[in-house]
Amino acid sequence: MIIVGLTGSIGMGKSTTGKLFEAEGVPVYDADAAVHRLYARGGAAVEPLEVEFGDVVVDGAIDRERLSKKVLNDPDAMKRLEAIVHPLVGASRVGFFQEAVGAGADIVVLDIPLLFETGGQKNVQAVVVVSAPAEMQRERVLARPGMSVEKFEAILARQTPDAEKRARADFVIDTGQGVDHARDQVRQVLATLRAGWTRPAEPA
Repeated sequence: MIIVGLTGSIGMGKSTTGKLFEAEGVPVYDADAAVHRLYARGGAAVEPLEVEFGDVVVDGAIDRERLSKKVLNDPDAMKRLEAIVHPLVGASRVGFFQEAVGAGADIVVLDIPLLFETGGQKNVQAVVVVSAPAEMQRERVLARPGMSVEKFEAILARQTPDAEKRARADFVIDTGQGVDHARDQVRQVLATLRAGWTRPAEPA
């Protein structure tokens, strides 16, 4: 089974690209969706995050806005958050792999926003980076409810720059030319992987 890491900066179209892989019959593990489940009422992250950060729970679920205000510009708080959430996400990923193996999948995709930032590229056989022009990215993100220029820039500051991501990628999906173009690129990536592609060895 080939494990593909799918990543891309905020607003680049990564979620849409993940759905395109799913439409081709490839199981996709969505790390963001896993975090949403952990933050929801009854989720495994609710109690430990309340203990660590205080008033971040509303109606039994983590209020992402309150949590964001406590950690976004505080590297130490962000590390404490990640120390709680990352192991819980890892546990949910184990269940995903078990289901994919049982279904006989030949390729699976791990949709991980901070793949490079967490060193996750070492655990996959291929890295697909989703990209788009910077102005299109900015327009997409600032159109989101509750988003501000300040918040957008704070998120970007935590993420590996798009140019570096593209340089380190095995494959790049350009979402700047529409969904049909992106779908064609996804199909090409899958065909290349199934034809026996392996990552070239790094120079000694």
